[in-house]
Amino acid sequence: MAPGAAALVPVPVPALVLLALAAAARPAAAAWDLRALRCGFSDDCECGFGPDLRGLECELAVSVVGQPLARQRVMSAVRQFLAEQNPVKPLVMSFHGSTGTGKTYVSSMLIRYLFQGGLRSPYVHQFSPIVHFPHAEHIEQYKESLKHWIQGNLTRCGRSAFLFDEMDKMHPGLIDVILPFLGPSWVVYGTNYRKAIFIFISNAGGELINAMTLDLWRARKDREEISLQDLEPAISRAVFDNPHSGFWKSGIINESLIDFVVPFLPLKHHHVKQCVVSELVQQGLEVRPGVVQEVADSIPYFPEEEKIFSSTGCKTVASRISFFL
Repeated sequence: MAPGAAALVPVPVPALVLLALAAAARPAAAAWDLRALRCGFSDDCECGFGPDLRGLECELAVSVVGQPLARQRVMSAVRQFLAEQNPVKPLVMSFHGSTGTGKTYVSSMLIRYLFQGGLRSPYVHQFSPIVHFPHAEHIEQYKESLKHWIQGNLTRCGRSAFLFDEMDKMHPGLIDVILPFLGPSWVVYGTNYRKAIFIFISNAGGELINAMTLDLWRARKDREEISLQDLEPAISRAVFDNPHSGFWKSGIINESLIDFVVPFLPLKHHHVKQCVVSELVQQGLEVRPGVVQEVADSIPYFPEEEKIFSSTGCKTVASRISFFL
């Protein structure tokens, strides 16, 4: 959690409500702060925002395996957004795919190349439904707390980023409280928010992506041939119609407020081997072909007959290495 995010730590609900009220008071106090006003309504306050697009593109190419669509989509989204000195709305991206395919990894990398301090920047805010919104019976308190938290931090700095992890575990209806901040209006609650970045991360839609990728493989087509035009609306429908998704019947989907849906494809055996090599190098260990092969072979693959794609992507690679040294 980025500094300053204590207002949403998991605490008993009465304390959470008090913290929400405290967060709500911050925007009012900031209204008297000339710096907050300048940052909220003008272009001369970037709040530690220093994009390095060349570095981002290079690391995406070198470090992210098996995700050509995600790499292209992320770079296109960021370039288009930053090309506008006064964007008409915030950048809203939604990352979808099965576990271990790189969604969280890419989102962290993106933030690292956009903000000084990366995820530790006081202008980057992360949310987890399990940590911050665990109890369905308190959804109304969570809505108020989340709305005031975003409002207060956008008043503090319009160039802020908000990451929502595990959207498939978010209580349906909760996320729509931020809908006013995602559209093309100039101000919301007295806050200029159009330079903000919102990233949603979800396993929802992963089964659909896997099925389409498997169909391509069976048709002897390359994974680069998968169609974003077909995939994007299919993912949106899948998460919108899923009662267990945080986007179930969501106005965010219904009003097309997500600018870029980013699909993460299932990883094949040779992709997992690349992850093993990277992890060995990161741990300062010798890269031995036998170890790489054994670690990759130890991971379960699907479908049961062909065993083409990793069931857990590269998620368990780091924890498995020690068993084969």
